[in-house]
Amino acid sequence: MKKGTIILLVVIAVFVVIALSLFGWYTSTYNNLVSLDEGVKGSWSQVENQYQRRFDLIPNLVNTVKGVANFEKETYTAVTEARAKVGQVQINANDLDNPAKFQQFQAAQENLSGALSRLLVTVENYPQLKANENFLSLQTQLEGTENRISVERRKFNQTVQSYNTKIKQFPTNFVASMSGFNEKQYFQAAAGSDQAPNVEF
Repeated sequence: MKKGTIILLVVIAVFVVIALSLFGWYTSTYNNLVSLDEGVKGSWSQVENQYQRRFDLIPNLVNTVKGVANFEKETYTAVTEARAKVGQVQINANDLDNPAKFQQFQAAQENLSGALSRLLVTVENYPQLKANENFLSLQTQLEGTENRISVERRKFNQTVQSYNTKIKQFPTNFVASMSGFNEKQYFQAAAGSDQAPNVEF
């Protein structure tokens, strides 16, 4: 073989090895991003499950409260309206990188949480309702669901943090941008939650 042919074959072999190494790295990085993205989606489905559980409990709670003749109508009406608004805001795992949709979803959920809190505070003025076994059971289920929502939101934020960190790291950020892996949104604390409540005696 001629010396020029040997050099050409060596250069081609080097390029093939480099190309295969780059392809292997790209494939591995892409697959890792897919796993992280699916982790975010799985975590999101757990958040949705808990919100759905709360959504399903509310009609029973409102109907129990309605049974008390002199209970403030505007209180349970506010809960019903907030629940209806939550039902109108549709978001799925593919919308998690859309800040506007995510904020709209979070605002609707916070509005419902606020209405439920007002309802439960108002109940304190109605001893016959506080003694109602059906109401107490629903209240306990609702409180448990609120706790599960909080836990699942925290897990979701942790999963999103891992994903967002990975897609921003060099050189993974090249694969992420070429393959359409975008930053996901976090749940944020409700406005004013950093302020201690004003308690007066």
